[in-house]
Amino acid sequence: MRTGEGGPFGAIIVKDGEIIAEGWNRVTSENDPTAHAEVTAIRRACAALGDFSLAGCEIYTSCEPCPMCLAAIYWARLDRIFFANTREDAAAIGFDDEHIYGEVAKPIDRRDIPTIKLDMPEAEAVFAEWQAKPDKVRY
Repeated sequence: MRTGEGGPFGAIIVKDGEIIAEGWNRVTSENDPTAHAEVTAIRRACAALGDFSLAGCEIYTSCEPCPMCLAAIYWARLDRIFFANTREDAAAIGFDDEHIYGEVAKPIDRRDIPTIKLDMPEAEAVFAEWQAKPDKVRY
């Protein structure tokens, strides 16, 4: 934050009492809206462990995770989340996620960004191929 890399957010991932990765908000410096502290820490932890699963790890973050970061935490299978500031605290300084929380809860056809289901046999075929793949790695 102080060097202009992004907003006031940081995160660490801990395994067996040791920090294995850290991350901080780099949205503006990387021109990447997904470069939140938690996502950055998850990417680094997965690289450090050589695994897409962070089961057995915990995340400590400076703020209650936004919807995207919360989803990433679940996908990474972290065991526990510790946070300092609340999402209300973040909203008070201009980082308000309530709109996104509301959008996720809406039916697809009522969301603010038009979301259209395409009928594509090619897409269905890829899913069928995945389903039949004997050596797939589930995640």
